[in-house]
Amino acid sequence: MKKDAFVIGVDFGTDSVRSLVVNAATGQEAGSAVHYYSRWKQGLYCDAALQQYRQHPLDYLEGLEESIKGALQQCPPGTAALVKGISVDTTGSTPVAVNEQGTPLALLPGFEETPNAMFVLWKDHTSNEEAALINEIAHANDTDYTKYCGGIYSSEWFWAKILHIIKTDAAVGEKAVSWVEHCDWIPGVLTGHQQVATLPRSRCAAGHKAMWHEAWNGLPPADFLGKLHPGLRKYAHMFSDTVVATVAAGTISAEWATRLGIPADTVIGTGAFDAHMGAVGAGIQPYALCRVIGTSTCDILMAPMEEAGHLFVKGICGQVDGSVVPGMLGLEAGQSAYGDVYAWLRKLIMQPLYALMKDDTAQLAAIESKLLGYLAEQAQQLPLKDQDPLVLDWFNGRRTPDANHTLKSSVTGLHLGTDAGQLFRALVEATAFGARSIVERFVKEGVPIHEVLALGGVAKKSGYAMQVLADVLNRPIKIVRSEHACALGAAMFAAVCAGIHPDVAAAQQAMSSGFETTWQPRPEQVAYYARRYPRFLELGAFTEKLYA
Repeated sequence: MKKDAFVIGVDFGTDSVRSLVVNAATGQEAGSAVHYYSRWKQGLYCDAALQQYRQHPLDYLEGLEESIKGALQQCPPGTAALVKGISVDTTGSTPVAVNEQGTPLALLPGFEETPNAMFVLWKDHTSNEEAALINEIAHANDTDYTKYCGGIYSSEWFWAKILHIIKTDAAVGEKAVSWVEHCDWIPGVLTGHQQVATLPRSRCAAGHKAMWHEAWNGLPPADFLGKLHPGLRKYAHMFSDTVVATVAAGTISAEWATRLGIPADTVIGTGAFDAHMGAVGAGIQPYALCRVIGTSTCDILMAPMEEAGHLFVKGICGQVDGSVVPGMLGLEAGQSAYGDVYAWLRKLIMQPLYALMKDDTAQLAAIESKLLGYLAEQAQQLPLKDQDPLVLDWFNGRRTPDANHTLKSSVTGLHLGTDAGQLFRALVEATAFGARSIVERFVKEGVPIHEVLALGGVAKKSGYAMQVLADVLNRPIKIVRSEHACALGAAMFAAVCAGIHPDVAAAQQAMSSGFETTWQPRPEQVAYYARRYPRFLELGAFTEKLYA
């Protein structure tokens, strides 16, 4: 292998996109840069009250170019000329309506300011009713097309979002020739081959979110989709084949090679979802549960097909052959809110202060940046009491086990002595209890968990949250060293697609960052949380009845 080979991993997150330049021989990170989406930052095209979250494709295009250029500027002179490959990961399911050329409708005249013509972000829950309809019809159908995605279809996923838009926006429904996931569109942009007839489709995205499976030769058939809505029938044949992320989408187009200042023979990999590539960047091995912890969580686990391929794990976000690593069954679960739960409390405290102290915004911003750290220090000093406040983590609905995004959080045990530190601790416990319910579901369904890995913003920044997670799970939590594990995972796939490494295992061995620390469970706290966890389940059952 050439020692002068560099690859770029591009990680499209909820708020920003990060590009990472990596030496493919050593895994050394040569440069990185982040671009925050300007329109998203302004809150455009979103309505939190309606759970509507849309992102303009220009945010992605601008971020792609600026972040890669910024990362290359940090590298030693001459690095750009040695770039061999680029792979991307994105949030998902984040689809967009496109024309025959694969152009998002929001980039066409007449649709520039139409939210339904933009990417429907993973956290958009405007299609709760549509998800319920999909489940009703699928479960009554001769073939249950939800059986490989946990048996419950979610409003966060591909078909529910499409169904909602064609029901509520006739213009977009009529104009849309196809729908494309964000992770499929970016490689098409970079290669200059966006046409929907030939665009490579990610196995990861299609299998976990679009009910794609080889058992029924691809997507659900037209007769099933027609039961959901006549307008869906034309999308039954959008694609039939999918590819794993070790397959190259092509080489970079002349336009993008010039814009980025990299070689014209740079290989562009097929995309996948952020958590799945992040798990590879973290060094995932069979039966390791990899928790990608940020605003929400994705929990990724993989197992050999010959050992787990016969299972139907109920209530998760799908099981897909090759969605993480080729030859392995990839299983996905997660929580719809994690860091978002802590951010809610911070906003609750700070919002009135910003309104009342408009002349001191700089000082308030400084306080806000320290607030959660302060609350964590206070929470750590509190005594353990069985009757302390108890909270559900369903602030953005429940992703798994058993998706239901109509659910809301509940809080019990508040009294006049409850302070901000106690409430913060209850929120941290809630996210850890939600994680435990996922672990228990995997184990109950016959999938053992040998170790737990964690990466992402919360995993790196909140030692308190990770310690509580270790206590609640009664398992060690290994924290990935790399600050950019998702982008690093994408870079590993780029190295495989470019032929630098023969497979994912070799790329991991050469490029992995290892772990920076391990949080060990504490016996006293383990016993305390073991007593509280059944009450968490009882509160969840009570709350679910209220929203039934």
